Amino acid sequence: MRRVLGFGTYDVASHPRVEVLLEGLRRTPGNKVRELDEPLGLSTADRVAILKQPWRLPVLAGRLTSRWSRLAAGSRRYRGSHKPDALLVGYMGHFDVLLARLLYPRTTIILDHLIFASGTARDRGEDGAKAKLLSVLDRMATHCADVVVLDTAEHAAKLDASITDRGVIVPVGAPISWYEAGEGAATARGDDDGARNTGRPLTLVFFGLFTPLQGTPYIAHALRQLAERGVPVRTLLIGAGQDRAECEQILAGSPAERMVQWRDWVDSAELPRVVAEHDVCLGIVGTTDKALDVVPNKVYQGLAAGCAVVTSDTAPQRRAIGDGAILVPPGDPRALADALERLATDPTALRDARERAKAAAAAFVPEQAVLPLVAALERARTTEATR
Repeated sequence: MRRVLGFGTYDVASHPRVEVLLEGLRRTPGNKVRELDEPLGLSTADRVAILKQPWRLPVLAGRLTSRWSRLAAGSRRYRGSHKPDALLVGYMGHFDVLLARLLYPRTTIILDHLIFASGTARDRGEDGAKAKLLSVLDRMATHCADVVVLDTAEHAAKLDASITDRGVIVPVGAPISWYEAGEGAATARGDDDGARNTGRPLTLVFFGLFTPLQGTPYIAHALRQLAERGVPVRTLLIGAGQDRAECEQILAGSPAERMVQWRDWVDSAELPRVVAEHDVCLGIVGTTDKALDVVPNKVYQGLAAGCAVVTSDTAPQRRAIGDGAILVPPGDPRALADALERLATDPTALRDARERAKAAAAAFVPEQAVLPLVAALERARTTEATR
């Protein structure tokens, strides 16, 4: 039996990636998974703001000191015969992995390195000295780990050449709760094929932090075009962030404004059900370097929820999802509007998109998503046994 300890200051409610990894390992025979977690209480946006505004670093330092003292004390329960075979340091664990290595110097350390801090800062408008400093942090974190879990080949290529053999590509996937929500919504509709009643508008949902990666102004322009064409569409936009004001401005005064509902956020426990109630889940259409390197959470979650998914045609999304999603060129509102118009006016096209999404989603349930990580842990065990 392999003992795996989830470790760090991660928050599964805010960052479902680590939930998928832990769920997947739990659902894989031969693993016993426990957690030693002290959530930091800062969102991704909060953390990025701290990195961009150095005068706020004392906030991070104070919280880290408090949580790390609890983690160090809690680690005493996992010594001797209870010592883990591997530690999984959760998402945004750039600092946590340093503590993990200090507490468990001879244990296999897995770092869930979903994002490079430097890349995220650049995506949100930072460059120069700050980005270089964050690059140093990325290198320190990845060099501390024995296994570095990344989500795409593009991200794996950013590892230092000396540690590329530590990289393992694991798709983000979606927690089981999203699949359950999709099944529940299909049952509530009373149909098996996801067909839409043509007497009502197509329903769209987007959720996110309105960052440049997501390309939400392009989505807003597409929604405006659809309204001007008279296409029957209703949209729920969930979230708040740096590009939301621009989106509101784009929609203001147009017929689309009346067809869009805004919600600042939805609780993570409620979000799967809310998304599953819609026909289409929108992914990302941004054009930044980072936008071209990722397959975002919302794409996997939309597939799991039983929605048709429309997202950008990028190499990692094409490779991961294939024809499970409708792919449109990044940064092209007209192409996005055309794809959505077809789904709104052709029930057969929507039914086909949902069927293909359902088929694609089966590959990303947690126990399937973590298979590359399980294989990496088996290799690590074999290597350790031969030393």
